Amino acid sequence: MTEASTTNVLEMMNVTKRFPGVIALQNVSLKVKTGTVHALMGENGAGKSTLMKCLFGIYSMDEGKILFDGKEVSFSNSKEALESGVSMVHQELNQVRQRNVMDNIWLGRYPRKGIFIDEKKMYEDTSEIFKSLDIQIDPQSKVSSLSVSEMQMVEIAKAVSYDSKIIVMDEPTSSLTEKEVEHLFKIIRKLQSKNVAIIYISHKMEEILKISDEVTIMRDGQYIATKSAKELTTDEIIKLMVGRDLSQRFPIKINQPGETILKVSDLTAETQPSFSNVNFELRKGEILGIAGLVGSKRTEVLEALFGIRAIKSGTIEVNGKVVQNHSPQHAIKNGFALVTEERRSTGIYPDLSISFNSIIANLAQYRKGLFLSDSKVQDDTQWVIDSMKVKTPSQKTPIGSLSGGNQQKVIIGRWLLTKPDVLLLDEPTRGIDVGAKFEIYQLINKLAAEGKGIIMISSEMPELLGTTDRILVMSNGRAAGIVDTKTTSQEEIMRLAALY
Repeated sequence: MTEASTTNVLEMMNVTKRFPGVIALQNVSLKVKTGTVHALMGENGAGKSTLMKCLFGIYSMDEGKILFDGKEVSFSNSKEALESGVSMVHQELNQVRQRNVMDNIWLGRYPRKGIFIDEKKMYEDTSEIFKSLDIQIDPQSKVSSLSVSEMQMVEIAKAVSYDSKIIVMDEPTSSLTEKEVEHLFKIIRKLQSKNVAIIYISHKMEEILKISDEVTIMRDGQYIATKSAKELTTDEIIKLMVGRDLSQRFPIKINQPGETILKVSDLTAETQPSFSNVNFELRKGEILGIAGLVGSKRTEVLEALFGIRAIKSGTIEVNGKVVQNHSPQHAIKNGFALVTEERRSTGIYPDLSISFNSIIANLAQYRKGLFLSDSKVQDDTQWVIDSMKVKTPSQKTPIGSLSGGNQQKVIIGRWLLTKPDVLLLDEPTRGIDVGAKFEIYQLINKLAAEGKGIIMISSEMPELLGTTDRILVMSNGRAAGIVDTKTTSQEEIMRLAALY
């Protein structure tokens, strides 16, 4: 820790925030030293994001005080926070994807030459920031053409462009490869050397212990402890987060794979470059993992199975019968369901109720003439809430106000209402805390035990090794091999992932 790091750049004292029927934060305090990485940890629903939204001017506090750079502040909106030197890189990226990279960085504060936007200066300023952070992205690229990890880097560059004294990073590595995580850590260390403080929210224990100077842990909207990262172990963090020992990270497997339910033969995407000649089988009651590096086309395979991505050649057989999934509607009729990776942008309607989000995949079965059957909608929504153990005040609660783990449970429940044979899960525990992850693992295990065939993509190797029966390894659009989870190793999977 540097000498400058003895000074607090931020002090949040006794912050309390209430929502109707819920105390989201109760007397929470946080002190962040200049030029340090301060991790903020807790289960989903612990209040981490709410606390940061109070800092960033998205929410107003009911009680408490914030000192920033030695002065009391109370930002009334995010624009005020940004202009004062507080930036936030959100977990769910809110970018204008049809505009280019430099537009997204300077939106609302374009450099001008008279009444016109100075495109040359905007390009030069963007290039300079990218160069300082060692980011290899063309400032004129359209954001929609970038990978999720590249979009993340653009958001970090945008935060840096405000000359921020403190940058909040909410789950910044949830979509990054190991190599990209190392690059991010280099960026963080460069920012530290310029006396920028980082508040780092993550559920990845190993990362926290590697990059952080201090760790603050929250539980149920309350402050629990702040400790030096050097003094902590993974087990100690988990115990503080959940209030109990969590000796088992994964539930005991109870499923018994049976006969083949899905057979995929020589599947090739219509648009290239993508995947080609992919072959595998999925058994009833089996959890088949899909591993691979970013760019290996794992997601594209699931999208093709679900009718989102066109197929050039190959066959899909369900229970011995060839099916044609030309659209998601066809796929649903043929017994498929898909839980997407980008929960907020492609999985939920955040401002609409849990009820709406529970039934939206299968509206036709609720029709009663021109209207929907209220009683059936209510019954099925309650089934989702009860069977998925969703924590919510009511069926009418907007799903966007729930924690990430509870949102994911609603989405899984929604698809179970369609009675699928094959459940496709793309990064089902992304951005979810360790306690909620365990509940999702239990749910996946239970569904497999009931005979569902499950295909699960995950970038977390321990997760694949702890939950699956077999693992299909993708490498640059090709199936590099299928391994038995019981007998494989991380080394074998990584070797296959780098095969092509």
